[in-house]
Amino acid sequence: VPSGLQESLERRLFGQHLVSKVVVKAVRGFLNNTNAKKPLTLSLHGWTGTGKNFVSKIVAESIYKRGLHSKYVHQFVATLHFPHANSINLYKDQLQSWIRGNVSICPRSLFIFDEMDKMHAGLIDSIKPFLDYYELLDGVSYRQAIFIFLSNAGAEKITEVALDFWRKGRSREDIQLTDIQNALSVSVFNNKNSGFWHSTLIDRNLIDYFVPFLPLEYRHVKMCVQVELQARGHSADEELLSRVAQEMTYFPREERIYSDKGCKTVDSKLDYYLDF
Repeated sequence: VPSGLQESLERRLFGQHLVSKVVVKAVRGFLNNTNAKKPLTLSLHGWTGTGKNFVSKIVAESIYKRGLHSKYVHQFVATLHFPHANSINLYKDQLQSWIRGNVSICPRSLFIFDEMDKMHAGLIDSIKPFLDYYELLDGVSYRQAIFIFLSNAGAEKITEVALDFWRKGRSREDIQLTDIQNALSVSVFNNKNSGFWHSTLIDRNLIDYFVPFLPLEYRHVKMCVQVELQARGHSADEELLSRVAQEMTYFPREERIYSDKGCKTVDSKLDYYLDF
């Protein structure tokens, strides 16, 4: 069982009740299942700075002693590892042999694909056989591996739902997975600027969970600032918290509810304020 996954998410991730619930249930259930029929596949969606990278880091830390630095954790960034549209066949081959090689060495490997929204359509389908319900492929079983995709695609859909709740005066915490999940997978599937555009991974239901990251409100940004301050050994006085949180830009233009970079720039804003 992953050590401290739930506790870590509760303590360090803000404003994402759906994420905590789904990720803990999915990862825990998968690791406890001695007879999984396919690898665990999670697709994390939401705006920049809402915690997608952070959650994959926490998942890695809960399974491997060295977290993201473990030699069994592999991260791909679309614009870095697969930059050229005309090399797509080469990338497909490389990706397949990389995954095959690593899972042969360690069945419980974790693969993280960042910037799925910038990945060339069709490329990710090359890993479909690994995500499917096969007992063995060329003598290798992929059923213990974990795949996590990170993407901004679908963020508008998620915001639409959150905003709708807000305008109706309903609590953000009342948003259920069922309010978002279906619309999310459809919008990602039909989004031409998504690595999942018309992807067989969605078509064949090979993605176990689409995990929606809600846009962060002012109060969540303040929590991020507070945690960052404490990590740096400073006491978090209310005035500084508010000042840094107010520096962020918020949307939609009328209501200004959600931080448009989430907690992404909290770090650099603090550098500026603490530099005295």
